[in-house]
Amino acid sequence: MSTFHFGNRRFKSNTDTGFSNIASGNTWRFMNRNGTYNVYREGVALLDRVSIYRKLLQLSSVRFWMIILFCLLMINTIFTTIYFATGTDDFTGFITHTGFGKLRELFYFSFQTFTTVGYGRINPTGDFVNIMASVEAVCGFLSFAFITGLMYGRFSRPRANLLFSKIAVVAPFKEETALMFRFAASKNEHTLSDLVISVNLGILVPENGVPQYRFVTLPLERTRLDNLPMNLTVVHPINEDSPLYGMNASDFEKADVEIYVSVQAFDDVYSATVQQRTSYIFSEIKHGLKFSPMFRESNNEHYSILEMQKLNTVVPA
Repeated sequence: MSTFHFGNRRFKSNTDTGFSNIASGNTWRFMNRNGTYNVYREGVALLDRVSIYRKLLQLSSVRFWMIILFCLLMINTIFTTIYFATGTDDFTGFITHTGFGKLRELFYFSFQTFTTVGYGRINPTGDFVNIMASVEAVCGFLSFAFITGLMYGRFSRPRANLLFSKIAVVAPFKEETALMFRFAASKNEHTLSDLVISVNLGILVPENGVPQYRFVTLPLERTRLDNLPMNLTVVHPINEDSPLYGMNASDFEKADVEIYVSVQAFDDVYSATVQQRTSYIFSEIKHGLKFSPMFRESNNEHYSILEMQKLNTVVPA
């Protein structure tokens, strides 16, 4: 830990965040809202820089299936082109005599070979097209094994499934003010326990006339939680011990304030520790607002209802 002066106060700087303290003059965020770091690596080969398997596991379901469909279409288009370019005379069983009709039937034949269905109406007779059909069948086996592994990896990967509020607020809290944001588990079946919440502040401070980024671990009203059946509002009291003390919205922007959030918890279903991160930049921290309650009792009073649609609902403080 090192110390730095901000205003007329001195704070302990957290040097273990992994972020650089060099100010580049740009105000992009260090961490994206989805918890990924806003860092691009260069100077190494593409295959050393990118993990295709990890990327496919992290994609949204829509993008994942779009990529799978695109790859299947591309593979079969390539083989169809090879079959058609070789010549349709090396095949038997066509029911059409036009060039486009034969191309269409070869495309269907390619899909049938790729999936090892093999209806048997169109048959390759030439040596080359038989070899290519064999290669395509092997590619089909390998492709579906790969897709199956990806589906299992995506299905079985433990996730925190936490939804964070899109904004943080600076609102009255007890006899002072506080920085607040909230989150909740999005799944009814998700049971998280032993939660540990960590919040760090990235702030731009002048040191000897040179702006430098400093990182401070913000003290919270509550850093641990036994269980998360409902939502949790994370509170950092802004008192004289806080680096945010006395700052308004304009000061937040000048200091390029960014809040880094990390939540770790134990998932009872997967019996594994899960983690989720997010961040809030100064434009996502609203002053003079407070969160509205987001739970109510059911009509038969046998259970409580958590109104997830109100996660971002705020009212004037």
